[in-house]
Amino acid sequence: MLYPTATESRVVVDLSGVWKFMIDKEVEPIEVSQALPTNQVMAVPASFNDQTVIKDIREHSGYIWYEREFSIAKALRNERLVLRFGSATHEAWVYLNGKEITYHKGGFTPFEVEINDFLLEGANRLTVRLSNLLDYTTLPVGNYSEKKGQNGRIIHKVDENFDFFNYAGLHRPVKIYSTPRDYIEDIVIVPEVDLVSKKANVQISVKATGNFDEVRITIFDEKGLQVAQTSGTDVNVAIENVQLWQPLNAYLYKAKVEGMKSGESIDVYEESFGVRKVEVKSGKFLINGEPFYFKGFGKHEDAYVNGRGLNEAYNVLDINLMKQMGANSFRTSHYPYSEEMMRLCDREGIVVIDETPAVGLFAAFNFDVSALETGDQIEDDTWEKMNTTEAHQQVIRELIDRDKNHACVVMWSIANEAATFAQGSYEYFEPLFSLTRELDPQKRPCTYVNIMFATPNADKCTDLVDVIALNRYYGWYVQTGDLKTAEEKTRQELVQWQEKYPDKPIMYTEYGADTVAGFHSAYGEPFSEEYQEDYYRLNSKVFDEIPNFVGEQLWNFADFQTKFGIVRVQGNKKGIFTREREPKMVVRYLSDRWTNIPNLGYKK
Repeated sequence: MLYPTATESRVVVDLSGVWKFMIDKEVEPIEVSQALPTNQVMAVPASFNDQTVIKDIREHSGYIWYEREFSIAKALRNERLVLRFGSATHEAWVYLNGKEITYHKGGFTPFEVEINDFLLEGANRLTVRLSNLLDYTTLPVGNYSEKKGQNGRIIHKVDENFDFFNYAGLHRPVKIYSTPRDYIEDIVIVPEVDLVSKKANVQISVKATGNFDEVRITIFDEKGLQVAQTSGTDVNVAIENVQLWQPLNAYLYKAKVEGMKSGESIDVYEESFGVRKVEVKSGKFLINGEPFYFKGFGKHEDAYVNGRGLNEAYNVLDINLMKQMGANSFRTSHYPYSEEMMRLCDREGIVVIDETPAVGLFAAFNFDVSALETGDQIEDDTWEKMNTTEAHQQVIRELIDRDKNHACVVMWSIANEAATFAQGSYEYFEPLFSLTRELDPQKRPCTYVNIMFATPNADKCTDLVDVIALNRYYGWYVQTGDLKTAEEKTRQELVQWQEKYPDKPIMYTEYGADTVAGFHSAYGEPFSEEYQEDYYRLNSKVFDEIPNFVGEQLWNFADFQTKFGIVRVQGNKKGIFTREREPKMVVRYLSDRWTNIPNLGYKK
């Protein structure tokens, strides 16, 4: 799927702004042939939850409605017109002038529909019905229940089976874009590079709809100079003296694809791409033939007022804060991030682990990990209860279709903290890993993020991954306040992973301690800024001892909102920045550590 951009042949109309909004009380049916009977409004893109001052709206579980009008310029009426949603969280029914035109389930990937046959002269009314309900068939997973209230109204309840707030709404831009009737539908770019000769062979496949005499492909460098040109829909383009896309040192080429008729350019699309080589070899994660060390974060798309909605100013600030610290990477925990963020990471040289929204695949999820200390057997029936295979396959297809050409994406994460220690987990995940490897044209490494219960002896799915990605909280959820024992446990487990899988790279994708900004303790008590720094120092010490340890992505970049709970006071406080992006004390230590660790060649 191509990102909507304006070109010589295409126009983009952004429908961002203030829309009409309404909670569906499910007492009387909503008549989509009429305008929504509401005076409430919400800004798009953004979550609806934090734009309101009404508690019942903020915490609403069920159905909501958005609506706005738009007009199409006469100059565009003979063009192909496409309505595109960057996302709609989590399930969407879309109506144009009272007629349903498309449906999509899954809250973090784009979808689109041609609208020419549904347009009217003058004003057109676009109506969207959304559901934020989650259950054992959806990703993320929610614990769903319902009961009947007054007037027979159904009261929906979603208890998130994950540790972040279930923000919902039109989180990403809604746009209309035009193309000619004959158009470029998709472009696949697969760079292969000879690092010795500094020559790249770029495979480009173009899917064109309609009739073109020629599909012309021209490659430009960053200065706008032409470096190659050819014609065809499946071609190989050679680039001599290629400039590599490197971590924190990005270089982007541009492929200009033109559909030609009688020597005239009918449709034009330009796709940026980077040339780089990613592989896993002998326990190392290699980028451009050199061992890469991940320094960075698990994050969230989370900000005041916007909630999970696109905020490009926050995206730019977050990347600048990362780079200032010497960080080079993050994981899109726990769902695909906006296309705008992925394009920014391409440009800024930020390395991304791209994750599906498969979080909550653990029926007994909670914060009690005492079984790790007592040695008790964990009883879990996740793979008997969950019915998420269809949703999981769908999001893998949509994520790869969207992000396949991004140089920043170096690895796919198939799930976060699933019950991979439980019977049935391998049978669930093996087909998903096979599907991912089949679909990805660039054949990137694959992983899932391993929960603490899935120890080296208990995990049943490690053979599927290229990189062992661990979420570990020794010194926080277990051995709380006892950093000496936490250090011993951390070292013990990492040595076990190293000995059992000597050819697989190992990294931490989460580790952290809740820290209240401004709370200090002469004794280094938990929740203090001193404890947070001591915690990270002990982990760093152990990381440097493990030969195949290739990266540290801490949890979390910034404090973020969660569901209510007695261990959550206005959200999760594990951020090294506050939710406002003010640094906690540990930022100085981590900045010093990371700026002294090279991106490439730290562990050879």
